[in-house]
Amino acid sequence: MGKRYAEISDNLKEFIARQKLFFVGTATDDSRVNISPKGMDSLRVLDSNRVIWLNVTGSGNETAAHLQTHPRMTIMFAAFEGAPMIMRLYGSARGIHQGDPEWNELYRHFAITPGARQIFDLHVDLVQTSCGMAVPFFEYVGEREQLNNWAIEKGEAGIREYWKEKNQLSLDGKPTGITG
Repeated sequence: MGKRYAEISDNLKEFIARQKLFFVGTATDDSRVNISPKGMDSLRVLDSNRVIWLNVTGSGNETAAHLQTHPRMTIMFAAFEGAPMIMRLYGSARGIHQGDPEWNELYRHFAITPGARQIFDLHVDLVQTSCGMAVPFFEYVGEREQLNNWAIEKGEAGIREYWKEKNQLSLDGKPTGITG
């Protein structure tokens, strides 16, 4: 049932484009494993072995902390409508912050998003699909606007203060690199 590929084919790229939700997994050798759901039309396939996703300000910043010491990342998609399928992208990632030289070039792939925090750049070295027959159907009804509204209300200075307060260290005390 499961298949492995060295790259993201056109039909898998189309599958990714249809998904409203994906999950990101990271960990260091000695940290908790972090699995985080993502949405907000925040992922782009740049080529057959490269994916970027825009990370917005949230309560934690585990992914950024983990990538400082262990760049492995897994992104998982599951079909909640249509034909069943689960797809995982495995590879090495790095975080790009607003002050980094690549930020502007990569950020242009996304709509301007309040609270944009990092862009994660994943080099995909393995694509794996599996059946997904046990994944239930769900109906997409729309995006939640609470996070965008919160970020707009905070403003840029408030967001940066929040980063200093809440986003500098992971749950395991590892630095995230958010403040330079």
